[in-house]
Amino acid sequence: MNIGGKEIKIFSGNSNKELARKICKELGTNLGQSEATNFSDGEISVFIDETVRGADVFLIQPTCPSVNDNLMELLILIDALKRASAGRINAVIPYYGYARQDRKTKARDPITAKLVANLITKAGADRVISMDLHAGQIQGYFDIPVDHLLGVPILAEYFKNFIDRETVVVSPDLGGVTRARNFASILDLPIAIIEKRRPKANVSEVMNVIGDIEGKNVIIVDDIADTAGTLTKAAKVLKDFGAKKVYAACTHPLLSGPAIERIQNSEIEKFIVTDTIPLAEKKLIDKIEIVSVASLFAEAIKRIYQNESVSKLFD
Repeated sequence: MNIGGKEIKIFSGNSNKELARKICKELGTNLGQSEATNFSDGEISVFIDETVRGADVFLIQPTCPSVNDNLMELLILIDALKRASAGRINAVIPYYGYARQDRKTKARDPITAKLVANLITKAGADRVISMDLHAGQIQGYFDIPVDHLLGVPILAEYFKNFIDRETVVVSPDLGGVTRARNFASILDLPIAIIEKRRPKANVSEVMNVIGDIEGKNVIIVDDIADTAGTLTKAAKVLKDFGAKKVYAACTHPLLSGPAIERIQNSEIEKFIVTDTIPLAEKKLIDKIEIVSVASLFAEAIKRIYQNESVSKLFD
């Protein structure tokens, strides 16, 4: 695409090339020629194999595992593009790593989400496009524009085909209530909340369900599934409280450590995730289904490139 002499170019690091290719296909363009490799000592080396002078560049690189390598690769690619005189550098970060370290919970804690924002800005990014940041205030950690896309509508769309009026959307904790409510409003369903409390030190956590789920199908909605401990415990509690079938959905499937085994052995019927993070072949069990966010990111990129409103994507 080319508007007013300003060319659009899409590049990708190594963290999620497949998503980058899907986005390019939606936009009807090709992925830019670049390469990121390692020296023998592990240092990252990048090479941009085409001119980007004056171009509107979109660099697609979620900072998913290996998060430190992918973050460093993102920073070096931004620096390379800046030094090659790119007109505008838009960092497309579908999954923003270190988002869970967003505040101090005890003395001498780092706020790593802010540190990463500083690094991305200092490297030379002019704009950030991300999805379902773990904490909304992270947008304010940047001194450059941030477009915060939502995965909830894409996940909700999947369930439109087979849910019934006896389905309830569940937040696995009090912090995810807004997300669950947004998901439920798209499908016109009620919500329930799992309340967790610890009566006293060294006493097991007690879970209670706020809302009516007995005899109903439920959908647990979250933003990140890491070890899947919270998710699978929530599924068991919902079953214990009388739910019929338990489904789950999340935007970012980190699925580290024992996650796959836990999901496989859990009460969850189907687990719907997006492709913000690539899943290794060994993680693609029958219970997991993937929906793509490529069309949403492509539309956001197109609107930013054409200086149109991105907020209309949420209408």
